[in-house]
Amino acid sequence: MSEATTSVTDERIPAGASVPAHRDPNVLRWVGAYTASMVGDMVFFLALSWAAVQNGTPAQAGIVTAVSAVPRALLMLGGGVVADRLGPRRVVIGSDAVRCVTVLTVAAVLFATDPGLWLLALLAVVFGTVDAVFMPAVGALPARITAQDQLARVQGMRGLAIRFAAVVGAPLGGLGVAVGGAAAAFACAGLLIAVSVPLLVSVRMRELPADDASPARQTTAWRDLVGGLRYVRRHRVLGPLMVTIALGDLGFVGPLNVGLTLLADERGWGASGMGWVLAGFGTGAGVAALLLTVRGRLPRAGCVAAGAIIPGAAAIAALAHAPGLPAAVGTALLIGLLTGLSGALCGALLQTQSDPAYLGRVTAVGGIVSLGIAPLSMPLSAAAIGVWGTGPVFAASAVVCGLGGVVALCAPGVRRAELPK
Repeated sequence: MSEATTSVTDERIPAGASVPAHRDPNVLRWVGAYTASMVGDMVFFLALSWAAVQNGTPAQAGIVTAVSAVPRALLMLGGGVVADRLGPRRVVIGSDAVRCVTVLTVAAVLFATDPGLWLLALLAVVFGTVDAVFMPAVGALPARITAQDQLARVQGMRGLAIRFAAVVGAPLGGLGVAVGGAAAAFACAGLLIAVSVPLLVSVRMRELPADDASPARQTTAWRDLVGGLRYVRRHRVLGPLMVTIALGDLGFVGPLNVGLTLLADERGWGASGMGWVLAGFGTGAGVAALLLTVRGRLPRAGCVAAGAIIPGAAAIAALAHAPGLPAAVGTALLIGLLTGLSGALCGALLQTQSDPAYLGRVTAVGGIVSLGIAPLSMPLSAAAIGVWGTGPVFAASAVVCGLGGVVALCAPGVRRAELPK
């Protein structure tokens, strides 16, 4: 079932109209909705962590905060099928509405009583399940709200929204907890997510190209899933690009999460020092997103993305040998700039190289790589650092990350890939 047969009620704009994304009210409404939703997510996870710690042991709190990852990882491929069959716009609106009602309901319950960990665990499972359809649908939306030549700029704007949410969400959640406990923080998260719903309703969809918008023969969801995986595997750009993303994330997530914590403890930087390093990384990634937002397009995008991965990997290895905190902050800024640039370009290439009819499933595959495979490197990195120390483990992670760049450079489709003019 194609989107064209299920989204006929959506207000559409001509496929040929091309307005710079940062001046397009339609795109700005989507960015506003996405930003509000992401800030709400940040507040939600902080509130969930706080409430879990207050209601159980540290081990139980860890289980509650991690349990949402299970349905997200298991169901995301199916979520991609749902997004492609029903249309990403209605899936995103429905997902945000469900998340809003669920979080506000839990906030009301917490104001009235203390239900214990079971409600928090249930909330985490529901949130993870909804995320499994929300994330692929979000990835499929940009191609339907702007022209092809603006997708890279939209990717940069999306990156800026993520950085803004990271900067604003945690302090806002902390303020909510300080004022009214976890219930107030959950209420704040629900209201922020609620802001996104009317904005999403006002977003207009573009007409898909004739080849993609034509009614498809009726197929089962399973065949759609298998067809999407086959499409990615056989695509001359998407297949190797997924391998590149997987290797890059595997080499990046461990060192820049648990590895950085252990490095800061080993060097005596403390929590404040680790915060400065993370701020350096966030600044670099924000600059990369801003560059793509302003420029809109970089020539030889595939080659630039691959070329940025390799020095970024070298910087990861160098971080473990930084002589002091200022050098570590500077190195983290470089890592953020290079990995942020490569990540944004890889995301833009996924958007522009994919047939719009497959975008939900393509995004789902990328999500499984980033959210299902890459987090496995965190416990492995922690265990390895306990045996060999930070230097060797950061170096090994850099090699894995760098291999992603090598794969991209060795794949002619990726190396020659360009963003639309």
